[in-house]
Amino acid sequence: TSYGVHAAIAAILNPERVITRVQCTEAGLANLSDALAQAAEAGIARPAPEIVDRALMDRFLKGAVHQGIALEIKPLEAPDIDDLGREAELRADAGNRSVVVVLDQVTDPHNIGAILRSAAAFGALAVIVTDRNTPEVTGVMAKAASGAVEHVALTRVKNLARALESLGALGFRRIGLAEEGESTLAAAMQGDRVALVLGAEGDGLRHLTRETCDALARLPTQGPVGSLNVSNAAAIALYEAARGS
Repeated sequence: TSYGVHAAIAAILNPERVITRVQCTEAGLANLSDALAQAAEAGIARPAPEIVDRALMDRFLKGAVHQGIALEIKPLEAPDIDDLGREAELRADAGNRSVVVVLDQVTDPHNIGAILRSAAAFGALAVIVTDRNTPEVTGVMAKAASGAVEHVALTRVKNLARALESLGALGFRRIGLAEEGESTLAAAMQGDRVALVLGAEGDGLRHLTRETCDALARLPTQGPVGSLNVSNAAAIALYEAARGS
């Protein structure tokens, strides 16, 4: 289930997204009507909205900030590493840099959603995660992503070190973010293909992940608090990658 205005509108307007049910309050429908009309004009089939009572929706989506809207959706088909390599080739031919974000054991759906949102804002190709430790795209993640799950692929891999090796073979410069990095991120950012590798707060990057990176870089933070939330660090890194492209 996906819920909330921004997540719902983005899903409705994405022709790749299969939606099996739309439930909303009267107020929720008012927020969706333009998107539903645009989808119909574009020939995107969508189920007729079912009007439900807000109290019923509150019970159904306990504790969620649903804004009177809930969609039942099917997962999108995500590209694999080779697909990302082909897309990067096309971008390089057009003179554009390709950036992917690689997450090492980041498990919080709010953080992953926020990182997807930043990835969409700065034109990243995908966010790459491990299948085993990463939650599914739930309503919580989609809400935090504010529609970005429709625009940025969440690519799942079985083995992160192997995925990083594949990215390296495809020409991606793999930059691990670490407080003790030997250079600043701006100095490490080279080439038209960049993989930004971030670890979970507290634990940081695992040893094998570090070993597979081409460089370890630090963000130029100042003041008494050196460490940033992983989603904030990702946003800054993505901005730096976009700025230098």
